Amino acid sequence: MIEVKKLDKFFDGGTRQVLHSIDAKFYDGKVNLIIGQSGSGKTVLVKNLVGLFKPEHGEILYDGRDITKMNRKELKEIRKEIGMLFQGSALFDSETVMGNVMFPLMMFSDMSPAEQRERAQFCIDRVNLTGSEHKYPAELSGGMQKRAAIARAIALNPKYLFCDEPNSGLDPKTSIVIDQLLWDITHEFGITTIINTHDMNSVMGIGENIIFVNKGHLGWVGTKEEIYDQDNEDLNNFVYATDLFRDVRKYRRQHGYTKTKVEY
Repeated sequence: MIEVKKLDKFFDGGTRQVLHSIDAKFYDGKVNLIIGQSGSGKTVLVKNLVGLFKPEHGEILYDGRDITKMNRKELKEIRKEIGMLFQGSALFDSETVMGNVMFPLMMFSDMSPAEQRERAQFCIDRVNLTGSEHKYPAELSGGMQKRAAIARAIALNPKYLFCDEPNSGLDPKTSIVIDQLLWDITHEFGITTIINTHDMNSVMGIGENIIFVNKGHLGWVGTKEEIYDQDNEDLNNFVYATDLFRDVRKYRRQHGYTKTKVEY
């Protein structure tokens, strides 16, 4: 589990506070979502979580280990336990799918070349890219690129998986495939998965622990089952910006649905 305690982050020489005393928990074996409007601070929060930013105050505990107090060498060891899925996939154009997936194994593992290839092949097969090992990113569709990036992210068998807008640029059908893949991998391997997103379809499809960040503050925490029936005005303005979700909420209230009556 990753736990954040009283996290503050400032910019512009300490004159602009972006995160205000954030408290949050991200659970093992669950899909944890960070949601919020553009400029809400959710990306800054994620960058603090992975050690790219250092907060002015607070703790970030990886299974009890506070990364805010770690030196560079200690942070490097923690990062070996982290997988990253970037918004644009960030595959190496000059490498094949196999080369991309093997890259973290070559950089950070003690495996032999044969073991690296075997592990990479396992990951490629797991994301349903069997047969595409020798293709280059330019030869892949957007969804296939995202799956290759997921295979690379899990190559080192991470304890923690961070995903930045994993469905960005994908059509709705492909987005569902990526969401389901992330869900399956999270539960199959017991990973602490943290997804930064504004896609409400993902929230309602795979969100188990949802953290809403609003203007740098922790605005709400709950599950997808609870999100329809809460009375947080800021969260409602975010969630019900889409007509579909307003219609669903209206239907639920007209027919007396509550989270205890509905099977999701």
